[in-house]
Amino acid sequence: MRKTIALSATLLIAALLILCACAGQSASQQAPEPPAGEPPQGAPEGAPGAPGGPGAGEVTQGSAANTLDYETSVADVEFTSNGDDENALRVSGASVFLDNVTINKAAGNSSNVEAGDFYGMNAALLATDGANLTISNSVVNSSAQNGNGIFSYGEGTVVTVNDTRITTSADNSGGIQTAGGATTYASNPTVETAGNSSAAIRSDRGGGIVRVDGGSYTTNGLNSPAVYSTADIAVANAQLTATNSEALVLEGKNSIALENCTVSGSMSEQGSSADENIHNVMIYQSMSGDADVGTAQFSMAGGSLEALAGDMFYITNTHAVMQLDHVALTPSPDGRLLAVMGNSGNRGWGSAESNGAVVDFHAIGQQLDGQIDVDSISQLMLTLSEGSSFTGTVRIVANEQSSDWVDNNVVVSIDAGCTWTLTGDCTISELHNNGTINYNGYTITLASGEVLG
Repeated sequence: MRKTIALSATLLIAALLILCACAGQSASQQAPEPPAGEPPQGAPEGAPGAPGGPGAGEVTQGSAANTLDYETSVADVEFTSNGDDENALRVSGASVFLDNVTINKAAGNSSNVEAGDFYGMNAALLATDGANLTISNSVVNSSAQNGNGIFSYGEGTVVTVNDTRITTSADNSGGIQTAGGATTYASNPTVETAGNSSAAIRSDRGGGIVRVDGGSYTTNGLNSPAVYSTADIAVANAQLTATNSEALVLEGKNSIALENCTVSGSMSEQGSSADENIHNVMIYQSMSGDADVGTAQFSMAGGSLEALAGDMFYITNTHAVMQLDHVALTPSPDGRLLAVMGNSGNRGWGSAESNGAVVDFHAIGQQLDGQIDVDSISQLMLTLSEGSSFTGTVRIVANEQSSDWVDNNVVVSIDAGCTWTLTGDCTISELHNNGTINYNGYTITLASGEVLG
């Protein structure tokens, strides 16, 4: 028999405070549209979803072992599911408060991965149809394939997660999932996933808003970044760790804003996109239909970002505005600081020869170290401001698929009080220098043919 209790005024106030917490930071700089590409027949392996199939057009959510569709408060109860395509608990169109509950998706197959990824079928806990759900001091476990932990689906649906442990062990099973325009707030959860394609903080088709403050988020599978964004995602004061994957992935016209976070990634050579590039942060457009084409916004203020393998940043087939503000960067010994370039087109990420990237990179009080490569069909506008320093090289390299060269491949602007220290010969298009350049015996060659140094 279910036991129902009234939530205390303190918990209600805490829930309201979380709704206002952790507003994301995003740059407002306008920029041209990214290079276009033809949509592929299916999404690239490792992407969160794919076009076509039953999951793409019709909202398919399966069944639920337990449903709450009326306003209530519930405490000290366990909800369990062993069924196929079945949620352990579904909250539908109602205001519900859960405290000290256990939600266990112990078994049950998923008949449609897209329906699980897009709409929450087979998730342990699904909030949908405009529900307003708060879950606190609870445990959510999922052992089922395509069994996301907590899934917030649809416009008007709001999920607030407080001090809750979320664990998933199978493939395609994210920790906190948001899709279809829903909203998710999280405060101090502990999230761990073990399967492949199982991001700890995950979004999918239709996007939404995600605000996270505090907590620990760890992934252990391939293609399982700590954060995969096809939404507006902001995270503050959190520890984000991907032990077998890149740390962060941002797709299309969406955002990731991090503040005072500790972030680490270690992408495996077995990852689905490792043949294109090994990296720690990827910003791209898959052309799968899961994310609108447009400008990606990535910002990070304070905290640290560590790459244990590959390039620190890899941007392809999109336009991106990036801002780093006093972030402690630890690059991988075998990787570049930044790679802005096209790709082979084999995964449908645009068409080869025209799928370069356009990147506006703004460093604020930032120390940068390493090599920056920009290929001949891509563009980088690098600005050092407010005491930033860059120690490294910038090169324009030929795209492997195209003989074309775009204008203004690389434009570097150095504000007063900022420093660029060369560690090798550099090639760029334009230089606007109001700061200091330490040539160290090396040269900078401009597109005009002028050689500086």
